[in-house]
Amino acid sequence: MRKALIPLFALSLIALPVAAQGKREVGNLVYDGAPETPAALKAAIAPYYNARSAVFEDWLPDGSMLIATRFGDTQQIHHVDKPGAARTQLTFFSDPVNSAQAVPGAQRFLYPRDVGGAEYYQAFIRTLEGDEVQLTAPGTRNESFVFSKDGKTVVWSQVTPGKGDYDIMLADVAHPEGRRLVHKGTGAISPEDISPDGSRVLLSRYVSAAETRLFVLDLKAGEATPFGPTDRKVSYAGPKFTADGKGVVVLSDNGKEVTLPVVLDIATGKARHLSIVAVGARSDKRPEFWGAEGLSLSPDRQTAAVATNEDGYTRVDLYALDRTDNTTFKAAVPLPKGVLTGMGFSDDGKQLAISLSTSTGAGDVWSYDLASKQLTRWTASELGGLQASQLVEPALIHYPTFDKRQIPAFVYRPVPKPGEPEGNTVRKRPVIIQIHGGPEGQELPSFNPRRQSWVNEIGAVVIVPNVRGSSGYGKTYLSLDNAALREDSVKDIGALLDWIGTQPDLDASRVAVVGQSYGGYMSLAVAGRYNDRIAGAIDLYGISDWVTFLENTEGYRRDLRRAEYGDERDPKMREVFGRISPRGYVSAMKRPMMVYQGANDPRVPMSESEAMVAQLRAQGTEVWYVLARDEGHGIARKSNQEQVRATEVVFLKKVLGVE
Repeated sequence: MRKALIPLFALSLIALPVAAQGKREVGNLVYDGAPETPAALKAAIAPYYNARSAVFEDWLPDGSMLIATRFGDTQQIHHVDKPGAARTQLTFFSDPVNSAQAVPGAQRFLYPRDVGGAEYYQAFIRTLEGDEVQLTAPGTRNESFVFSKDGKTVVWSQVTPGKGDYDIMLADVAHPEGRRLVHKGTGAISPEDISPDGSRVLLSRYVSAAETRLFVLDLKAGEATPFGPTDRKVSYAGPKFTADGKGVVVLSDNGKEVTLPVVLDIATGKARHLSIVAVGARSDKRPEFWGAEGLSLSPDRQTAAVATNEDGYTRVDLYALDRTDNTTFKAAVPLPKGVLTGMGFSDDGKQLAISLSTSTGAGDVWSYDLASKQLTRWTASELGGLQASQLVEPALIHYPTFDKRQIPAFVYRPVPKPGEPEGNTVRKRPVIIQIHGGPEGQELPSFNPRRQSWVNEIGAVVIVPNVRGSSGYGKTYLSLDNAALREDSVKDIGALLDWIGTQPDLDASRVAVVGQSYGGYMSLAVAGRYNDRIAGAIDLYGISDWVTFLENTEGYRRDLRRAEYGDERDPKMREVFGRISPRGYVSAMKRPMMVYQGANDPRVPMSESEAMVAQLRAQGTEVWYVLARDEGHGIARKSNQEQVRATEVVFLKKVLGVE
């Protein structure tokens, strides 16, 4: 039964004093000022986090698959022998193992893991029977592993604590202890591919969401030569050598608003587009606006699979790279409506593996036979006790903002219970706005247990906007919140609050805002700039002061964040940061707030949350603070997820006046 609706001004009057809640510990979680979760609510929330997904990682040479899934507390690597076969667990750790890749020509795989969410990944090469050897040097952070075609050589990028420049390392797979430096890099440089003849390494340097630079490293000479345009910023993704080694297949936004698949000639820098041909070859006449976001190349380097993001949903197309005429486009893969989580060709090039997540299904793996054009399901993931009929497919809307732009958002509306009226005659519902991190992230209509639990257990309408600065809508949109324009994205939430007020089924007096990471900053900013229009806010590991964040984030991330947010060493930008940092206008934040933080977070340090909590409490604002001792940037462990997410529901019910 629901309480009578409570006006915003009255909600603050029922806030419990912080001291009444005190501090308590549950496992590795420390609750400060947050009440215990009722047993009935714990039982209701648990099924949402019992649901598990399957994500494709790689094919093994025998035609079986490596997938990532969870049977215990964290996600681990599993082996699936054939479609419908059992998932055999291969890694067993308290910390999650989220990715793996096969060693070419061997029934072995490489996987990275860290400890406690600190993100200083070490890599190991493991057999299916469990024998393993460590590849990387202790005390370093390692990523972007690439094998040679014969599986004898592996290259990767390595950085040491406090540094921002990555180095390129190489090792003989049979003797990893002989790993050696082959290129001393600058910035976030990573290997992308090894040439078919094994003599060169394709490198990319990520500068910002709008700029990537490409290089070819000659292993004998040790020199990295740049190629491609130098007079403008270009974003590249997923580059791979062509079969002859003279070109690169890559997603590029050079001269375009969005990234599209091209073949780039290394010597001349000239590009041959693939997707322009595809538009004319397809019956749906897809607008060129939608950008490609995933690329996989067949082992013979003759076929490319390209994943395109069409307003949040994934489309996969195949292209024949050996054609230079107007028959490059081959076929569209017939996929269920969903969001891509993994993709790759089998060793013989005859099949393409694809894993997808949907709003009403946690996520599974399929294979597509290129000859027969048949899609075969490999896994059937469980919903953890949830009924598929309980899960809501969101509606995509666009609302106007202050500069007349249209902001896309996914809206999850509860299904009316038996006896409830349908449509706009239903009683006004509370609203939860969830804002993504990044800021160049994009909210997608994939399976999300939090949103589904908010819809079903709170009865709220959940709105998930992709405010300016989000990826997926072109590079102009991506750049609209850069540096001094940061608060324009906050204004987009103000415009959403206006839109909510025009909807007959939404209660504008009962709105809560939730965000994590950069979205945590957004949640704090909304709590300060629109305090009188929200009932409460949840900030998860959010940025509370731009200067201290940039000074204290891990060294390997600092320059990358400066490229996006601005440089705190620049006096003019420092002045801007002083105006827009939430801790500078915390006095306006009067509504109750919940704050969550992982103690080992290398991205947004714990100090960002603790300083905000201290300031809020000093002025008498109610704060529920939850600290996870064994987490980093996020919540990786299922046991922690259940407890923290249940606390979120308790908080949201309280501030939204829902019983």
